[in-house]
Amino acid sequence: MMETSSSKPKVKEYMTKDVVTVQPDDTVGDVMQKMMNDESHSGFPVVDASSGRNGELLGFVTAKRLLGRDELERVGDIMATELVVAEPDMRVDDAARVILRSGIQKLPVVDEDGMLIGIISNSDVIRSQIERVTPSKVWKLMRTLESIHDTEVSEERREVPIDELVPTQDKIYADELDGRSYELKRGLAEPLIVVERGDNLILVDGHHRVIAADRLGIEKMDAYVIVVDADIELGLERTARESGLESLEDVKVVDYARHPLIEATRYSSDADSKEV
Repeated sequence: MMETSSSKPKVKEYMTKDVVTVQPDDTVGDVMQKMMNDESHSGFPVVDASSGRNGELLGFVTAKRLLGRDELERVGDIMATELVVAEPDMRVDDAARVILRSGIQKLPVVDEDGMLIGIISNSDVIRSQIERVTPSKVWKLMRTLESIHDTEVSEERREVPIDELVPTQDKIYADELDGRSYELKRGLAEPLIVVERGDNLILVDGHHRVIAADRLGIEKMDAYVIVVDADIELGLERTARESGLESLEDVKVVDYARHPLIEATRYSSDADSKEV
């Protein structure tokens, strides 16, 4: 599948839209408290909140700028005002280059009027690169289903309720589950691959992600959904039925063995070892 320039990921597809901001009249003490309450933030866009959803972007304040300041100082007096920003239709690849070359971690995203509409970070860029691999998997699965069952299928991108998914894998690994939980908390999880036939939502790819999401209380997840209209039992459905898999509760979490990929990547803890 050839990727055209128009199909390459755009900033608006991966940016965080609900941005945590501060206002110019907030004090240094206020912002420091905000950072201590949420360790995931090391800086905030400064906006005029009266001018729109996220507000007009006025500047940016980081933890470094707060150091040594009087807690009663106004943020508007110490914020950076010469900012590097992104536009929503900028390619993620270009945003990544800006982030890398400027040494900053987050780019505010503004519209043509200078209004803050989002923010894109290192994590968002990484997520965009992870997800780019998935469409090829979807395309191959679609062609396989069409060939095996002599039927046409279509594909949609949407959120699916995870409690309605029928698994096709009877076990997952605890260490991999921990890794997927970490990714989900930071917005790095790639979409699931699901096959929909009638009322059945059959999970093909993403069992560790789904179980991790379920444990975190996440109810819906982004997915590539392959829709099969034919009234036939798919091999995937038969596999699930013969394995006694009806819901996520039927998937066992193996905590006495490591994931095969981890077993295959053993390393020596000896600092002098030359083996990798």
